[in-house]
Amino acid sequence: MVCLGNICRSPLAEGILREKVKDLNVETDSAGTSAYHVDEAPDTRSILTGRKHNINISDLRGRQFIVEDFDRFDKIYVMDQSNYNNVIQMARNESDKLKVEYILNEVEPGANAEVPDPYYGGDKGFENVYKMLDVATDKIVEKIKNGKL
Repeated sequence: MVCLGNICRSPLAEGILREKVKDLNVETDSAGTSAYHVDEAPDTRSILTGRKHNINISDLRGRQFIVEDFDRFDKIYVMDQSNYNNVIQMARNESDKLKVEYILNEVEPGANAEVPDPYYGGDKGFENVYKMLDVATDKIVEKIKNGKL
C-alpha cells in the first residue's frame, strides 16, 4: 500500500488488509513515495479511525518505497495518480509496472479513482477514506482466496 507520506492512507489500508488476511499466508506492508515521515507512527486520526473499526495500526512506522519492493511484493497498490507516477518511475521493467495498481480499481476496474488524502480534511475525511479502503480490501481478499492475486 503506497501513499505520499505513509502516515494516513497507506497505513490504514495496510491495517485493514492485515486484519482481513490474518489467517492467510499473506504479507502486507505500506510505504510512502516521500521520506517526510520515515520512522513516524501513523497520523493520530488514522490510528483513531482504525481503532473505531477494531483495526490497530499504532505499531506501524513510516518508510519510503524502494525499488526492492518490486521484488518483495506481488502487488503494489497506490492511492492516487501522484503515487502511481512516482512508483512507475522507479520501475525497472514492464514486470515491475504490471504490479502497480490504483487500489480503487479493485472496486471500479480501470477507473483510476483516487483515495483522497484526508490529512487536511478533518475526522470525516479519515472515515470516508476508511470506507473506501474497506470495500477495496474486501475485493483484494476475495481475489486472494480465489487465487487471482
